[in-house]
Amino acid sequence: MTERPYTDDDLRAEAARQHAALTFDPGLLGVGAEMEEQEVVPDGGVTWGDFRDETFEAAKQSVHALVTSAANVSEWAVALGADGLEPYDGQLTLNGDDKPFARIHFAFDPDMPEGMRMALVEGVGTEIARHL
Repeated sequence: MTERPYTDDDLRAEAARQHAALTFDPGLLGVGAEMEEQEVVPDGGVTWGDFRDETFEAAKQSVHALVTSAANVSEWAVALGADGLEPYDGQLTLNGDDKPFARIHFAFDPDMPEGMRMALVEGVGTEIARHL
């Protein structure tokens, strides 16, 4: 067997770089083109493109701002996938006076029972609360 001149970490780093590059400032026109045929509410029958003029333009600009200001979590996303973990809907948000000051997201093995997932999320939340 021939040894590779790179490591699994090298592969993950390159995947994270490419993942981030795919989301780096897609351009306002590209965002609008992606939105146009998408339903605003799934199965609602109304697409973003059904809105006209200023309404669509304002929505497009808002989506573009959200995309371009999103945190670069590419390294995390690649690592989760490589480890076979799946993001969990549950999260912990620690709120400050006017906005969150921390948020913890969870990812689990797909075979982990729901009860165990909830126990872990709640346990972390309880432990954090003890120290605030």
